[in-house]
Order: sequence, then C-alpha cells, then structure tokens
Amino acid sequence: MPHGDADQGIRTPKSTFYDQGRFGRLFPALPGFAADTPTVRAALVQLGRPGGPMDTNESPTADPFALIVDPTLSVDNPDNPRLTAGMTFLGQFLDHDMTFDPTSSLARTQDPESLRNFRIPALDLDSVYGGGPGVSPHLYDQSVDHGRTTMLVEPNAGSEAVCIDGVVRYDVPRNAQGTALIGDPRNDENLIVDQLHLAFLRFHNRVVADVRDDLGPLATPGELFAEAQRIARWHYQWMILHEFLPLTCGDALVADILTNGRKFYRWRNSPYIPVEFSVAAYRFGHSQVRPSYRANFGTSATDRTLQFFAVIFDHTATGTDPADLRGGCRAPRRFIDWQTFFDFGGGQVRRNKRIDTKLSSALFHLLGQPSDEPDSLAIRNLVRGLTMEVPSGQRVAAAMQETPLHESELADLEPFGLHKRTPLWFYVLREADVRAGGEHLGPVGGRIVAEVFHGLIDGDPSSYLSQDPDWTPTYGTDDEFGITDLLTAAGVVGALA
Repeated sequence: MPHGDADQGIRTPKSTFYDQGRFGRLFPALPGFAADTPTVRAALVQLGRPGGPMDTNESPTADPFALIVDPTLSVDNPDNPRLTAGMTFLGQFLDHDMTFDPTSSLARTQDPESLRNFRIPALDLDSVYGGGPGVSPHLYDQSVDHGRTTMLVEPNAGSEAVCIDGVVRYDVPRNAQGTALIGDPRNDENLIVDQLHLAFLRFHNRVVADVRDDLGPLATPGELFAEAQRIARWHYQWMILHEFLPLTCGDALVADILTNGRKFYRWRNSPYIPVEFSVAAYRFGHSQVRPSYRANFGTSATDRTLQFFAVIFDHTATGTDPADLRGGCRAPRRFIDWQTFFDFGGGQVRRNKRIDTKLSSALFHLLGQPSDEPDSLAIRNLVRGLTMEVPSGQRVAAAMQETPLHESELADLEPFGLHKRTPLWFYVLREADVRAGGEHLGPVGGRIVAEVFHGLIDGDPSSYLSQDPDWTPTYGTDDEFGITDLLTAAGVVGALA
C-alpha cells in the first residue's frame, strides 16, 4: 500500500479544527494507546491472527446453509434480535460515502492531519453520483436526456429464469472486463453492497420520473436532476438519522443528540472525519458479518435446494460465477432478494450477528491484499489504530466522562498487555457486548458514531437539517422512511409468490 505524506515519528501540532478533506481527532490531547514497538505489534498480531481469540473459527468446508441454521457450526455468531442481516451492508455503503483513504500505511506511524480523505466528508451520495453528469458521464444513461438526468443500470440477462417472479433483475453497469462502472469501486466488493448500490441508482431514477411528472415538460434536464438528487439525498439522510443510528447506537442516545446537540464532535471550517470514528468506532460492523448468507430464493420461497446460499468470501472460489458472494461478477443467479436482509413482514428475514469481539473466519483471509500486508482484517484494524496513534478506549471513556470498562471485563487481554490500555476498536466491540448485550453500541462507541453522522449531515449546507429541518419524507408512510421503503420505491424487491 502506498505511504502517506507524514514522516515517521513526526507529528504536527494537534487541533480539533481541520480543513475539509482531512482526517482529524476528537480528542487531540490524548496519546496513542501504545508506542509503536515490535513488542506491541507482535501482541496485536497475536490478538488478531487467524485462529486466534477474535476468530469465530467456522469450518472452511461447512455448508453455507448449515452455517445459518445449525448453531453448533457457528457458536460464536449469536443472533442480534435488534438488527437484521442487511444493516451490516448498509453500514458499509455509508462508510464508502464518507471516507476513502488510499494513502495511509500499516508500516509506520501516521499523523491523520497529513492524510487526505479522497471522499468528501458528507452524506451526500457522491459515491453514487460521482462528479455529476458533466464530470462522470459514464455513470449516466446517455439514452435519456442526453445523459443528464438518469443513472445507468443494466439488466442481468438470464436472471428471469432463476427467480420466482420471472422478472429480469438488474446489475450495476460494467465494462467488457466485468469492472463495475460506479462512483466508488469499493461498492463492488461483495454482491450485497453491490446490489444495495444498484438500489440507490434505481431510487434516484424513480425520483427523476416523479419529478418529471411534477415539474412538467418545461423543466430542463438540469432542473430535473438537481431536484431529484436533492430529494434522494434528503430521504437518505433522514433514514440515517431516524433508522440506522437509533438501531445501531441506541434510541435514547440518538434522541439526546437530536434534541440537545453534540458534545464532542466540533469543527471550525467544515466537518472532518475523526480517526476515533474511522479507524475504531465505526469499524464495529466488521463484527456483524455472518460467515454465509442466502443471497436469493432462486425459483422457490420454500425449497432451499433451489435457493442461492453462499459464504461471504472463499479465496478458493474461481470462475465467472464463483461459489461465494464476492463482487466483480455478473451471472444470472447473482442478485439479491432483500426479504432475507431487511424485514418486509413476510417472516423470511434473518438476524444480524451480535456486536462483540469475534469476527467471522472469512475476514481473516481477505481477498486481494498486497503480499506484504496481513490479510486478517482484525490485524489490519488493530495495527492501523497503532500507526494512527488512536487513544485507548479507557482514555476516551474518561474524556467523555463515561465509566470505563473494568479490567475484569477485559481480562482476556491481559496476556497481550492490553487490558489497561485497550485499542479503541477492540474496546468499542467489548463495550457493546457487555454494556448493550451486543444489540447496539455502548455509550462510548455509540456517541462517537452518532455524533459524527449527525455532524456530517448538520454541517452540510445542502442537507435537509440545514435547509429545512422540519421536512418529512414523501416516499415512506406516516412521515417516516426506512431502508425497506427505499428498496420498495426503487423497484428492487422481487415478489416471492
């Protein structure tokens, strides 16, 4: 991975105020949780290694269906009664809309103030829209309004023969080599977030059609696009504040922020991305990934032998239609039936994994990593917290005037010397487990995540909070709007009968 611009061991003066496009710190006075020494690195590697204490240790040869229905094959993947399976991937989509850091290094100490965030730190769907029709014409359908209003999507040929309703499914656009032509290539990392990206493309197109009807024939393509983009963005922001955050951070905490404001996330010029968020707290979603999923029902809502089950990643899978759920492929069966991932009321939804310090085994063998870097996601997260000098969970809790976890609640870290100075990412996971039963984030992790999300929307001059805080959605019901409403409006929820 290319190195950033900061010299090793040199840190610029810390400040809570940052320019747009930079990373920064919520708690600049706090030191990193440990010095970057070979001993500390070795401890982190042992903690995050494949087969180590953070690995759920599923059998690599287990049947994907059995991993879902047989608890004995996946004892460290308990169900979360609060969250459904799709929330993991919605969270991944949100992450890609906020941050993109291709320059930081796992090999040396980094100053976040020297790192460029190549994604605008806002929740404005620039991962979908790119630079707009003029700057990113390859993302737009040139057959409609000369490519000035409508996102490009493509039919998945043959999918109509392998789905229940016999209606063709769609895919994101791809070039001749199968590479996704989308605003953020990371959204083609796995089939689920890829199809979620497609849903946002089609939601925008639905809004364009409705705006065209509302404004009439005199509206210019520029007016159509701008109004549809505004409506799509505002619904997206509403969904984040009123559904995603309460579910993942806790209803009471989010209600407090919406009513009384933020306590710790502040800026002078424009919002930024704190490393306590991007390198630690918001990586809680890695703990929620299941080893396998039902991608779709195939041609039967009841016969599992006709349905598409697969592990999330399998480094041995090959071909143009691999037996896992990686992205980057188009084949008739590679589509998502969202009834498994979000609750549409038909009893088909599956639960998310509880938030704890265990990660599914597939995440210890990531695909496509450079040969000189670890392919364990746990190691990568832990070492990144070291190189970015993220403070310990205990120090952050004290700074937030929250009661820190007791050493006895971190006793399993004592052999690594990390029970008194715990990496913030691990601390947030353990806090969620012991303080919230793994159903949502605890007081430290939840406040970091919720305040940053709220601040990014509040600090965006084009957001609904800035322009019309009393606005309510029009695509949901009873002035509410959630992910199931978005998917339904986008026309991506196939019938199961």
